[in-house]
Amino acid sequence: MNWNDWTAHFERNRTRALPALERDVTLAPPVSRALATSLARFQVGESGEGRIVRQIARTRLSGVDASYHRALALFVAEEGRHARILARAVAALGGQLLSTTWTERLFVFGRRLCGVRLKLLVLLAAEVVGITFYGLLASRLPSGSLRRALAQMCGDEEAHLRFHQDFFRAVAPPGWRRRVFTAVWWSVAPAALLVVLFDHRRTLRCLGVNLGQTARALLQAVREAGELGQPSSVVGDRSAVPC
Repeated sequence: MNWNDWTAHFERNRTRALPALERDVTLAPPVSRALATSLARFQVGESGEGRIVRQIARTRLSGVDASYHRALALFVAEEGRHARILARAVAALGGQLLSTTWTERLFVFGRRLCGVRLKLLVLLAAEVVGITFYGLLASRLPSGSLRRALAQMCGDEEAHLRFHQDFFRAVAPPGWRRRVFTAVWWSVAPAALLVVLFDHRRTLRCLGVNLGQTARALLQAVREAGELGQPSSVVGDRSAVPC
């Protein structure tokens, strides 16, 4: 796997300025409060996990080289950018940031439970969460700076998902390794998505989102993410493409 394209992609994204976020006075107060709470929870999760970059640098994995290490470090930096955007969004909605949440502690526990591969698999599940929820929230908001920021982050998460899929294509080629990946994926990802769905149920209801339809959409996203298929083609910057 040639990781230079991913490194170039993340390098291009580094030059983007943080979006300006303005308070949307058209949102009803209950919606603003619920949305601020959800985004504050996501902000904790996006705050980055630099530890995994250092751990992978000390680990020998097939298909992984110095270019991948650089791309992974840039990916973590981009997640940190998301955390800063979400912090601004929470402030614009009149909410308060959180230091931790029970779901974030659960994801951290899952990442630290085993080795590097499981940590990255949990991150892959987190990208499915990000794509689904940022896209869903953006689709329910009126046009404005918050909707544009969420749509941009959703586009970033689509690229992150393909980046992690390329990693698992490299370290879990077809055969017994791929079967192990599939078994572990279907043990971890649906549980993670249902936990997040439960945690954000109030916000989804405030936005008029059907929880059953959302659960089915999440499980479909899990299915598609677990079908690794062919390597990704990183062309240009898709980070501004709405989900």
